[in-house]
Amino acid sequence: MNIAILLLILALLLGGVGLFVEALRWVLIIALVLIVLSAVTGRRARV
Repeated sequence: MNIAILLLILALLLGGVGLFVEALRWVLIIALVLIVLSAVTGRRARV
């Protein structure tokens, strides 16, 4: 019984970490797109 509870807790922790990493990846992709758009807009405004 203890093994089943330990495996369940471990699965929940790893699932939570996986969701966190997935969310962090999307946040980084969105930040990269915003930085590129900001650079393009700034260069266009400067010219």
